[in-house]
Amino acid sequence: MTEVTETRSPSTTAEKLAELREKLERAADPGDEKAKARRDKKGIPSARARIHALVDPGSFFEIGALAKTPGDPNALYGDGVVTGHATIDGRPVAVFSHDQTVFQGSVGEMFGRKVAKLMEWVAMVGCPIIGINDSAGARIQDAVTSLAWYAELGRRHEMLRGTVPEISIILGKCAGGAVYSPIQTDLLVAVRDQGYMFITGPDVIKDVTGEDVSFDELGGADVQAQRGNIHKVVEDEAAAFQYVRDYLSFLPANTWDSPPIVNPGLEPELTPSDFELDKIVPDADNAGYDMHDILLRMFDDGDIFEIADQRAPEMITAFARVDGRPVGVIANQPLFMAGAIGNEASDKAAGFIRFCDSFNLPLVFVVDTPGALPGVAEETGGIIKRGGRFFNAIVEADVPKVTFVIRKAYGGGYAVMGSKQLTADLNFAWPTARIAVIGAQGAAQLLVKRFPDPTAPEVQKIKADFIEGYNANLAIPWTAAERGYIDAVIQPHESRLLLRKSLKLLRDKQKHDRIARKHGLTPL
Repeated sequence: MTEVTETRSPSTTAEKLAELREKLERAADPGDEKAKARRDKKGIPSARARIHALVDPGSFFEIGALAKTPGDPNALYGDGVVTGHATIDGRPVAVFSHDQTVFQGSVGEMFGRKVAKLMEWVAMVGCPIIGINDSAGARIQDAVTSLAWYAELGRRHEMLRGTVPEISIILGKCAGGAVYSPIQTDLLVAVRDQGYMFITGPDVIKDVTGEDVSFDELGGADVQAQRGNIHKVVEDEAAAFQYVRDYLSFLPANTWDSPPIVNPGLEPELTPSDFELDKIVPDADNAGYDMHDILLRMFDDGDIFEIADQRAPEMITAFARVDGRPVGVIANQPLFMAGAIGNEASDKAAGFIRFCDSFNLPLVFVVDTPGALPGVAEETGGIIKRGGRFFNAIVEADVPKVTFVIRKAYGGGYAVMGSKQLTADLNFAWPTARIAVIGAQGAAQLLVKRFPDPTAPEVQKIKADFIEGYNANLAIPWTAAERGYIDAVIQPHESRLLLRKSLKLLRDKQKHDRIARKHGLTPL
């Protein structure tokens, strides 16, 4: 007769405490030993270590450490994700971190339930949620269960979007379903040569289409940043965590809250830096300059926190502060394509405007653009409807909007870069501003086409005289000011303090009435 050995359950308090300590010790780093060895060999921190590096010291409170798949004898604690609550700069956040050593950080049932529960808490208290992503994707052995939880988490991300800041940090290869949650979030930060995003990997693409492509060419951080899928690429994990902390310092915890105010009232009088603005714009219309040189002098502390700097660099989108209060900045960059507005620039600006409006950040437009970027590629790529999204975003935004025209504001570029006709509240121009349907060179080209020989010396003389007269009499700020399209033409050195006064005046701006409708329709 075979003797049956039964495992005795702990009966004393001491035994139960010992059992708890043993379980918590295993749950603290529950992964497969081989996987942990690979992690350690690469010098990659654990999922929990990453969270501790991101949040305020000692603030992380883990939820669900002992969760694992019911009925599975091989199940590991945590089920591939660490979830919990913490603070950053003393403000509450929710955070989850994929654990590559537990089923490669893939999504299983308890994984999904843990993150979903965290999202419910975020919706209840109204705080940012941050995901540290390093996942193999769907858990193949869980079949449809894994897919269902991917879809469920994507739905919850979308429901939270616009109510609380959602942030994704990409620290590994996010493939397949693992990219769909991050792309639903507001900010994606990735580490160069470490963070990757793609739907199908190089091997699958090779098998299906025969195309050879490397990881970096397909989904490397810099490539995805240029495509607009990643907002910031950094050199290491510490820089990623610092970028996220800085990002949150400009934002409220939720759409109903107010953002932090930092050092209001500094430099209440004109400074030498203000007067430097009088000399920045070149005398030659076609000469370039760095728009950052202007922005650094217009906002508090010379602090411009740029978002999506690798995507469409001809359009700058950034956070800054005015009298200690955060604002969103949309500016043209003359150093790239003369600041012309193309497809990617339009989408970049539209997305940023909608985000700032969701979190009640005033918008400041700083303008120097020849208008829409011409070209067959732009037309084929949808410049008409993508420009329409830009228009749509500005009109729908009901936060305070202030515009400074620095130099060129031609054609549709005048309209879309914060014109009064698209609901900007206050518009100012520098005396260097040129506001017209088209630039002098473009208008002159149309003129000389009427002559049998446009290259003839006498025609070129006519062209030169026309350009001189056009710039002196048509492409000037005074016409717009006379008709009330510009509220004032100002000396450049007045810009910083005038911006401060303008936003103070608009602080109690009421939302404008809208026609009753279910929702607007964005050109897509």
